[in-house]
Amino acid sequence: MSTTVILIIAIVALVIAWGISVQRNLISKDEICKNSLSQIGVQQASRWDALKALAEMTKSYSEYEYKTISDVIAKRQQITGTSTVEDANAQEKLLTTAMNRINVVAEQYPELKASETYVKTMDSINTYENQVRMSRMVFNDSVTSYNRIVRQFPNSIVAGMLGFATKQYLVENAGKQDMPSMKI
Repeated sequence: MSTTVILIIAIVALVIAWGISVQRNLISKDEICKNSLSQIGVQQASRWDALKALAEMTKSYSEYEYKTISDVIAKRQQITGTSTVEDANAQEKLLTTAMNRINVVAEQYPELKASETYVKTMDSINTYENQVRMSRMVFNDSVTSYNRIVRQFPNSIVAGMLGFATKQYLVENAGKQDMPSMKI
């Protein structure tokens, strides 16, 4: 075998090894993104459960509001690693709508707002809200890491050949800044 053939085989082997390394790195980063989106779903599910408990508490005060809140809760969807950013954002909007309805009832019925169970449930909702916020930050950090690999040359060549595309970031709901405080 000539030196040229050996050199060509070595270069091809190096390119193949590099391609496999990039592919494995892309899959690893993609799985981290899926996992972090799934974590958002877990935190949202806890918030939904707490909202459901609050809705039950409003039932004795206002049947109409209870029905309205229950209708919003019925639209709940589970967020998993295969969900989209739009799915997660839609669930956040539904959660905000349900929370706003509960706040309206609490304002109308001070005895509900003063209830120890209500206060504890609101505290747990605030805790879950903070956990969702942290999970969203982890997701966006994961997407940044993944997108960097997908977009940087020469990794972008392998990513394009294997069908890896950039992912969307979760954005903060613009209306959330205007949300009333949930502190009692």
